[in-house]
Amino acid sequence: MNSLSAKHSESLLTLTRLDQLLKNLKDKPSYYVDMHIHSKYSRATSSDMTLENIAFSAKLKGLNIVGTGDCTHPAWLKELKKSLIEENPGLYRLISEKNPENATLFLIQGEVSTVYQDEDMVKRIHHVVLFPDFDTVKQACDVLKHIGDLGADGRPLLKCSSPELVEILKSVSKDVEVFPAHVWTPHFSIFGVHGYISVRECYKDKSGEIHALETGLSSDPLMNWRVSRNDHYTLVSNSDSHSYYPWRLGREANLMLLEELSYRSILNAIRKQGRSRIILTVETYPEYGKYHYPGHRSCSVSVDPEKYFRLKGTCPVCGKKLTPGVETHIEELADRPKGIKPRDAADYVHLIPLSEIIGYVYSIDPGSKKAWSIYYSLIREFGSEYRLLVETPVDEIAKRDRKLAQVIEMVRRDRVRIRPGYDGVYGEIEGFYTQDKLTGFCE
Repeated sequence: MNSLSAKHSESLLTLTRLDQLLKNLKDKPSYYVDMHIHSKYSRATSSDMTLENIAFSAKLKGLNIVGTGDCTHPAWLKELKKSLIEENPGLYRLISEKNPENATLFLIQGEVSTVYQDEDMVKRIHHVVLFPDFDTVKQACDVLKHIGDLGADGRPLLKCSSPELVEILKSVSKDVEVFPAHVWTPHFSIFGVHGYISVRECYKDKSGEIHALETGLSSDPLMNWRVSRNDHYTLVSNSDSHSYYPWRLGREANLMLLEELSYRSILNAIRKQGRSRIILTVETYPEYGKYHYPGHRSCSVSVDPEKYFRLKGTCPVCGKKLTPGVETHIEELADRPKGIKPRDAADYVHLIPLSEIIGYVYSIDPGSKKAWSIYYSLIREFGSEYRLLVETPVDEIAKRDRKLAQVIEMVRRDRVRIRPGYDGVYGEIEGFYTQDKLTGFCE
């Protein structure tokens, strides 16, 4: 299998099971939650990443709750406190919201980077942090400002180890939640090049305080389930969005069944306490992620795991080390075959952002004026991206547009062929499988 012929992976969540799951949730308090984004104060983030834009796009996407991003940054924290009001315990909405009953709710969230020496090796780990209220954020920042410049970036660099970070935050409040970000990404992740091979090895005596692992764009639960030592951690999926556009925001998310609409219920869903649960994660196809395959962007080289091992990790063009791929690293650590689902693990569904689907169906730029016009008309008719892509019967979509309905059905059936992403390059849709054949559309 070469870089131009990505596998199409069959999700364990069949269409029949998805339909039944959605029927069972019809009258239950379920919410789409994206717990990890950034603000305009983070590097490489849109200057238009404002609360108003985030709230607007969240509604288009179908997100009910979204992280604030970057809550440790002094300027952003000041904006958050000025612009948000508590609507439900630990969840906030814009004060300017004209329709509070249908408001996007915000979860106070940040991401921090720890770079430190551990056993003669430099470790670079990113962590997502959730807070119950602004007072707790302030108390945490009063401590963290002594080990890092919180104003230098929305994702500050802290001079402490991973277990020290957990100790600091938990000493402020046990209701602060910490989990490692995009755990398989080669750079700045717990299982990356400058990371570890287990949660215990990373967080040491504080590993008992870690309840979740963020899968990241280049892996999905099916891949993560191959490493049995991680079975008791809740797998969460979030966008890590640096843009408010709906093809970034909510591209990965969590469908949560919450006992009540509150921060505490979200914590319970992550920690598997009480009756709150994550019942479904929304995943991009892992091949779509920027680090799924090993490769060298500068050499335009992408290789599958088999070839990577045959090349001993070196680039066939320049002879330097290839940037490792998530698929390859999981293969190295896996202790079970693909297809085994741990007990009590949440289901998942693969999605491609609606804008990308529109671009493919109509052969237009997803960000063009025409694409936006089609996008808005679909949202007006079907309510939101998630409602269209996950919940609406294909027959109903076909009444509007037959080709669009066919592609959405192929996405739901995991019949998508994608050129895998590598070394910071996103994957690309190549076509769709029908009866094990690759076609542009299902005819």
